[in-house]
Amino acid sequence: MAKVKSHKAAGSIDMTAMCDVAFLLLTFFILTATAKAPEPLPVDTPSSTVQTKLPETGLVMITVGKSEGKEQVFFGMKDRAIRSGALDYMAQKYKLTFTEEEKAQFALVDEFGVPVEGLKQLLAMKASDRVKKGVQSGIPCDSINNQLQDWIQGARKANIDEGADKELQFAIKGDAKELYPQIKRVMDILQDQKINSFNLVTGLRGKDY
Repeated sequence: MAKVKSHKAAGSIDMTAMCDVAFLLLTFFILTATAKAPEPLPVDTPSSTVQTKLPETGLVMITVGKSEGKEQVFFGMKDRAIRSGALDYMAQKYKLTFTEEEKAQFALVDEFGVPVEGLKQLLAMKASDRVKKGVQSGIPCDSINNQLQDWIQGARKANIDEGADKELQFAIKGDAKELYPQIKRVMDILQDQKINSFNLVTGLRGKDY
């Protein structure tokens, strides 16, 4: 007796729920992602296998590099409250007055590199114009006009005034092609203020580099 073959119907899968989940995840990652802010002084850091991460708060970053053949030093503070306090310190020291709007703008600036006398002009610019090449000339840090030292003092004072339970941490980010004397000058400024522990920022490389 011949067997009767049964015909199997092709199954179907409802993908609606899976598509909903995929779009929800995509929306979540887009909304929570943080865009990297453009750097006013991009530097090519030396390579290293060290994977220690810098803290997200309580950090001051000093960037040393060159733009158009001229050595420049930039200063950045992670915490907005420290930025505001350091600005008040510099305003008092250099007998300058900043409006509330200018203070609010400065609190949003991650990193800058102009003499304090030119800070008002910088804050009056659009954020996109501030990071253009050649706009910022660097913070003076020579023996005659050492404003970098004053910014360091202002940041440390602001940290104390905020009631922080630990000292500010400092990091130096220098270009791999930068000559050692320029980096050492920044180190000397830190050590003159009894800051003997600081980080050197490097880029990650493979073990077989």
